[in-house]
Amino acid sequence: MIFSELDFRFMQEAFKEALRAFDTDEIPVGAVVVYKDKIIGRGYNQTRLLKDPTAHAEMIALTAAANSIGDELLNECSIYCTLEPCPMCAGALVLSRVQNLYFAAFEPKTGACGSLYNIADDKRLNHQVKVFSGLMESDSKFLLKNFFSLKRTTKNHNIS
Repeated sequence: MIFSELDFRFMQEAFKEALRAFDTDEIPVGAVVVYKDKIIGRGYNQTRLLKDPTAHAEMIALTAAANSIGDELLNECSIYCTLEPCPMCAGALVLSRVQNLYFAAFEPKTGACGSLYNIADDKRLNHQVKVFSGLMESDSKFLLKNFFSLKRTTKNHNIS
């Protein structure tokens, strides 16, 4: 798939959010919601900071977007995520009626938009999200690998 310059710009903004997560010792995942070529919601993982297992980047970005437009339905919106959404986040994308999902890297352990499940495109549900993957995939994988490598290194140093 060939992505537009705007797609790259929005994914770069999602990546900046992932860097914010990295800098706060959260799993580095970021997301932005776009409406009419304007970012209306941003989020990065904050599960540790907020002590909230639902504080994923996508959930925070969706909430910010809904607040921005004053409606829980995000019919004409796209979301850009640095990692394939989990089942909870994929379900939220369907329920909020997001039109398009762009994600960087597949998540083979919990991915619900093509890896383990395909909630976003499940015809049994009342809405389907168009899914596009691979945009800035290597950048996202690199950041995630570095994060978990640092975690393992720190853990091993704390044992000695």
